[in-house]
Amino acid sequence: MVPLAENPLVYNFTFINRIIQHAKAMGKAKLRQKLESLPKENIVRVVMSLYDASKEARQYLDFYAEPNSKDECERFKQVIRKEFFPSRGFSERPSFATCRKAISDFKKMKPQPYNLADLMLFYIENGCEYTMTYGDMWEQYYTTLENNFNKAMEYITKNGLLPVFQVRIEQMLNATDCGWGFSDTLWDIFREYKS
Repeated sequence: MVPLAENPLVYNFTFINRIIQHAKAMGKAKLRQKLESLPKENIVRVVMSLYDASKEARQYLDFYAEPNSKDECERFKQVIRKEFFPSRGFSERPSFATCRKAISDFKKMKPQPYNLADLMLFYIENGCEYTMTYGDMWEQYYTTLENNFNKAMEYITKNGLLPVFQVRIEQMLNATDCGWGFSDTLWDIFREYKS
């Protein structure tokens, strides 16, 4: 049996753990410098350990190795849909933080602009469908959706995707007619970017 101190797996794990702990305390520039000073095989070990240590890192690295924006978009759509319409029961207060995190996590993967715009719009569509299904909501609910619709419209316009999404947006807006001036505000945001 190999003594614990000489076991290469223990050494590698300890070495990699030390790098990860050190990385938490340093900025990107120092991390880059540290990684650039390591031999290639140690960098591979660090990346593989990161892959094993974090679900988010695993998803990012899987996407990096085999980018498929459409499949990843569908996966994040399921997260958003589940917040508004869980497979069992009723979602009394959908978590906007969970929806924003889904969009943020997808954005970090550097997907195709079309797919990110699709996900951003899907979030708003589900919020609108939820309020049309269950009735009037609290003011912050509407304000949050309005702000996120504005972000979606800004992104869609900035990436020249309005012609691609215009009919879908208009269908969503036409299907949303509820209180607190929510529908009017969404229409105003749309018109602002359309012109």
